[in-house]
Amino acid sequence: MTETRDPWNVLTAHQQQVAREFLAARERERAHLVIYLSGAHAYGFPSPDSDLDLKCIHVAPTRDLVGLVPHEGGGERTDVVDSVELDYSSNELGMALHGSIRGNGNFLERILGELALGGDMALLAEARAIVAPLLSRRVAHHYRGFARSQLRAFDESPTAKRALYVVRTAATGRHLLAHGEVVTDVARLGPFVPDGLDQLLAIKRTGERSPLVPEVAAEWRARLEAAIAAIDPETSILPAEPPDEPLAAADAWLRELRHHRW
Repeated sequence: MTETRDPWNVLTAHQQQVAREFLAARERERAHLVIYLSGAHAYGFPSPDSDLDLKCIHVAPTRDLVGLVPHEGGGERTDVVDSVELDYSSNELGMALHGSIRGNGNFLERILGELALGGDMALLAEARAIVAPLLSRRVAHHYRGFARSQLRAFDESPTAKRALYVVRTAATGRHLLAHGEVVTDVARLGPFVPDGLDQLLAIKRTGERSPLVPEVAAEWRARLEAAIAAIDPETSILPAEPPDEPLAAADAWLRELRHHRW
């Protein structure tokens, strides 16, 4: 396993204060399994004006899920507090588990990623033990597709940020396929990132929308294509599909949790 980071230490003191107050209010609205810090802070290239990308998983009361119209109690909002932009969204645990089984990296990163700012840490540990054995080569489809969509965004506006998002997505996918663990920080994905990454990082840290000059953009366009093409499930240590026994264990764990959750 790679060394983990303290999730709060990637934020400034001011960002920490704003985030703690904001998240305390969200905790009163729903019971979080995990509050995960995603985006540029998780990927290792925040700039001074980066927002706080808060991707969460919550557990809805069972009584809200068994009626004619199930209510999962999710939420999305964007707030600016004392010059700090907070982009918050939360999905219910059932959806997150289904997504994890399908290889959805968005949910896998929330559960298995290191930057958990809050939530139910004991329950999160259980969820990690349930989800890790479900990893499969299905993740290749997610990371290739996500990287492709980010490449299209880069073509529309070739900024350092958009190039780095392609690099990060492809590298996280390749590392996951090769090692069976979630790592999102580009500084720790060295074997899977293109040469010259420091150039992009230096430009990105000057601001969120820092553009690339045409000749640099053209050079990076080719590197981004190659990074996506290198996401190869055939060389993965992961099984082709989630094994039956972990699937049964996940189903039993969720049923047991629902049974005891209000």
